[in-house]
Amino acid sequence: MKYYILLVLCVLFWSGNFVFGRLISNDISPIELSFYRWFFVLLILLPFILIHYRNLLIVLKKEYVILFVLGGLGIAGFNTFLYYGLQTTTATNALLINSSTPIFIIIFSVIIFKSSINKLQLFGVFLSTIGVIYLILKGELNHILDLHFTVGDLWIIAACIDWALYSVLLKYKPKELNSLEFFSITTLIGTFILYLVFIYQGYSLEFSFLENKEVLYSLAYIVIFPSILSFYFWNKATIEIGANKAGQFAHLMPIFGAILAYIFLKEKVQGYHLIGTIFIALGIYLSIFFKRNEN
Repeated sequence: MKYYILLVLCVLFWSGNFVFGRLISNDISPIELSFYRWFFVLLILLPFILIHYRNLLIVLKKEYVILFVLGGLGIAGFNTFLYYGLQTTTATNALLINSSTPIFIIIFSVIIFKSSINKLQLFGVFLSTIGVIYLILKGELNHILDLHFTVGDLWIIAACIDWALYSVLLKYKPKELNSLEFFSITTLIGTFILYLVFIYQGYSLEFSFLENKEVLYSLAYIVIFPSILSFYFWNKATIEIGANKAGQFAHLMPIFGAILAYIFLKEKVQGYHLIGTIFIALGIYLSIFFKRNEN
């Protein structure tokens, strides 16, 4: 039972990342939030990295291509896209669109690994796609004619695609690294990539934004809970109960997110949220359920 509790907490913390990212979206730029999030995580991991630097360096020299790809996608890319999206879309919408990520994982698995997909799974992908489009158009189908939609929703789609590709490519994770070592080296790489973008966009390393208490407390939450504790809880529980069962807990994110968004952001669930969610949920059920039956 305790492992299921850990998974629930893990998903709850991840949902909070969407809400608090939206809360401070007007006070700190997306690239700043993404960079400083992982910069502080890296500082916390630094003692571990220094103790294990020899093994990390050996593996990095041998597997630098896949480690840079995974660090770029999982650390640098996903959260940056997410925070850009949260500037112009609601946390509720972002969480619902994010729930389509399993569909993108199936699509990339078919493309990269030539995984088989049957007609019902394909229909599931279609239903989820309709659900995402319905959410992007805010339930106003006539918007598709004049392309009147929120750019932020497209950033969230980019984040979903990024995370799906990262998840599929995890198959190539170097076996010489345990979970914490892998997290540490990809955090180091991802933070380095973010720093280059951070400097390129004209920012400098300064911490005056932390004088804003809302930013300070939100960043502290994002660093400790979604970044470190969720990672620990997810890996510990997944090892014990298996990836298939653990993966289903991600579908709790829209529920937790809607509650948190109502409390902290005063966002309300609209009718188009429910309709879009039904399409996405049904699509995920058809795609994943039937795929599991075949294996």
